[in-house]
Amino acid sequence: MKKLLTALLLGVAAMAASAQSWPTKPIRLVVPFPPGSATDTIARAFGGAVSQSLGQPVVVENKAGADGAISGTEVMRAPSDGYTLFFATNSPMAVAPAMRKNPPYDPIRDFTPIADIGRYTFFVVVHPSVPVKTVAELLQYAKANPGTLNYATGNTTGIMSTAQFMHLGGIRMVHVPYKGEPQALVDLIAGRVQVMVVSAGTSVPHIRDGKLRALAVITTKRSPVLPEVPTLAEAGMPAFSITSWAALYGPAKMPRAIVDRINQEFLAAAQRPEVQATLEKQAFVFVGSTPERLAVFTKEQNDEYRAMMRATGMEPD
Repeated sequence: MKKLLTALLLGVAAMAASAQSWPTKPIRLVVPFPPGSATDTIARAFGGAVSQSLGQPVVVENKAGADGAISGTEVMRAPSDGYTLFFATNSPMAVAPAMRKNPPYDPIRDFTPIADIGRYTFFVVVHPSVPVKTVAELLQYAKANPGTLNYATGNTTGIMSTAQFMHLGGIRMVHVPYKGEPQALVDLIAGRVQVMVVSAGTSVPHIRDGKLRALAVITTKRSPVLPEVPTLAEAGMPAFSITSWAALYGPAKMPRAIVDRINQEFLAAAQRPEVQATLEKQAFVFVGSTPERLAVFTKEQNDEYRAMMRATGMEPD
């Protein structure tokens, strides 16, 4: 018994010492999307700022695929020592688990919540050839011309947002899925597809050039990048509830002292001018939170996405 107690005390002491000395080597920041994506750009901005503050490199590793589940699985299996972090989004932490009958991990049980990072801005856009200028006109046109509109998706936010949009609007459009937004935008600008729920970072330049027409923004407030575009609630769809977000996690059972240190570093990084400039360019709204608040939010989002799938009749694969 004494030996067991001694071993436990030594283990606790070792963990405390490890937390106090952290970090002593480079930190991996796993990103579930490819280089050049909005999430990658934002993660690199935070990683660079945190690296300067900690005095250790924060190395971004892009592990794209399976709606982010590949990266999530890798982080889940990593040691809980604070040297592998997950710059996750709603895709791997809520949508992917909801869309699979046998998800590779439990987003609540298998990860340590660290900090809510913020919200992405997505617009409902159409090709200029579609004779509509408002959401109400789009719904009216889709009902009058069933099966003639094709909608593109390049990520899970696009898939889930358009599914809920069609459900609430009582319309049907033809789904044309793409591996990513850049590929989808090529066909959208060419008019081969006509409708898309697309991120601000990739769409705003084309909207300003007149190549695309923005009908609404899916966030709860208008975006400063296109303040003239109404929210979906303002456009007559107040029940729309999809949120596109990013947050920081680690493997399960990380030492609390390390979690708190990382939380403080990332929240402080958000106040640096170079990070704020990147967020503004991506139309990304910083939120920030405690680990406890992120834990609650993660559960709420998982419940929300599963409820939305049931309401729209989407079946897990």
